Amino acid sequence: MENKTFFVTGLFPDWAGKSFFPARVTVSNGQIESVNRGGAEIEGPLPYILPGFIDAHVHIESSMLIPSEFARMAVAHGTVATVSDPHEIANVCGIHGVEFMINNGKKVPFKFNFGAPSCVPATSFETAGDAIDVRAVSALLQRDDVRYLSEMMNFPGVLFNDPDVMQKIAAAKSLNKPIDGHAPGLMGEKAQQYIDAGISTDHECFTYEEALDKLRRGMKVIIREGSAAKNFEALYSLLHEWYGQMMFCSDDKHPDNLEEGHINRLCARAVEKGVDVFKVLQAACINPVNHYKLDVGILNPGEPADFILVEDLIGFRVIKTFINGQLVAENGKGLIERVVDPEAGKMNRFSCSPVSQEVFKVISSGKDTVPVIEALDGQLITQKWLWQPLIRDGRIVQDTENDILKIAVINRYHPAPVAVAFIKNIGLKKGAIASSVAHDSHNIVVIGCSDECMMRAANLVIAEKGGVSATDGLEDKVLGLPVAGLMSAEDGHEVASAYTAIDQFARINLGSTLQSPFMTLSFMALLVIPKLKLSDRGLFDGESFSFVPGWEIQE
Repeated sequence: MENKTFFVTGLFPDWAGKSFFPARVTVSNGQIESVNRGGAEIEGPLPYILPGFIDAHVHIESSMLIPSEFARMAVAHGTVATVSDPHEIANVCGIHGVEFMINNGKKVPFKFNFGAPSCVPATSFETAGDAIDVRAVSALLQRDDVRYLSEMMNFPGVLFNDPDVMQKIAAAKSLNKPIDGHAPGLMGEKAQQYIDAGISTDHECFTYEEALDKLRRGMKVIIREGSAAKNFEALYSLLHEWYGQMMFCSDDKHPDNLEEGHINRLCARAVEKGVDVFKVLQAACINPVNHYKLDVGILNPGEPADFILVEDLIGFRVIKTFINGQLVAENGKGLIERVVDPEAGKMNRFSCSPVSQEVFKVISSGKDTVPVIEALDGQLITQKWLWQPLIRDGRIVQDTENDILKIAVINRYHPAPVAVAFIKNIGLKKGAIASSVAHDSHNIVVIGCSDECMMRAANLVIAEKGGVSATDGLEDKVLGLPVAGLMSAEDGHEVASAYTAIDQFARINLGSTLQSPFMTLSFMALLVIPKLKLSDRGLFDGESFSFVPGWEIQE
């Protein structure tokens, strides 16, 4: 922190009066020293002085960037802090992965607020790289730099009083640290039971009715608008009345989307929809600080000088971003210097040999129909669909004319049989795409129009020890993600450019109809989100929380 005093003049918020007044803000030694009315004598339009934006729930790993690189890009959009759940890297590298994220984040002037992952592994129905038990969760929570218990995805465990789940919740309660929720579709008495256990937030609401039910029961609802899951349109109108209990988050945001914008975009959309700007700012800037007890200033004298200057209250174009009084972004450009972290190269667990196309074969059982995962663009949930299979030489094959493709999950932690099933609504007309970013255990997931292309796409990822890939059978594209098979330590803008190229290849060259094919791909192995998903151990029914009979892996 620089030991200096400087002044900022602009239009300052009067929260009580819901208006702005010209003011001169004095910043000294990284804190706001005083706010004095005046400044109208300055020629030209004055910028608006606002608290910095906060992403109230995000997995940094999903940006494909290590924390220090994420920060360099986020500050350009006025983001000064995140509430970050590191359970993606925890599922790969355990406690060491969490410590890497915390330590790397501390290398830059940005306010990461990491939680203790509550569900590693997320379920017992998949293979993860590591586990974090009750003792390890308790130890993490005792750290001052671990702010909360991360999303309790195992909501059945809460409802049925699973001992391990309840011990983790009790550990957070004993330290007076918030507990994040994750309960898609849960309403009524079951939602009340979940809330009564101590869970205080949910970012998984995908209908107005569900969110309203939880708000009425005292829960904080976080409006999510990420690269795949987009719930803003369904939930934004609740801000009119419930702004005191709501926040904004991205949850999972790919690097190309992060380069375009962040929480500032949600603010602009909400204002455009007619939501009062002070209600929007409370959700975007104030509520996360109060709920998570963050060390982030919200424009009060004596607090850290974390604030932004924006051009107007319509587009929220950020002119400058300050964190602890340090100018970290100006006119759309981040000013944080790049960090070379030698620990980044040590973070991975990958023990997977190249595969042959034979591992993707599916022998017909003779049944009239087979279950198919129906992907929904812009949602994490899927639907179940029954299909009369296309059979050749006793094998069930892809039916690209009707958009029925194969999906496979390959265990990346040790040799094992490959799980194969079928999926629709991906839209590929040829080729295949693959990724080692596959929530939550991050095995390799691949979807393709032919077994040969699936083999090529999977082996591109295996050769990089993690990444995303696409192939049309002749031309190959791959973006290596060697940090835990999830992230790159390279310049964020370069990673965003490389990701944009491979994403466009999947959509334009291969024909995917999805807004974000790789983000959707990454959630097709996420078992805790219904209805039908695929793990490395077989096809999984998220409603019965069991494998689909006949579609589990027989080792």
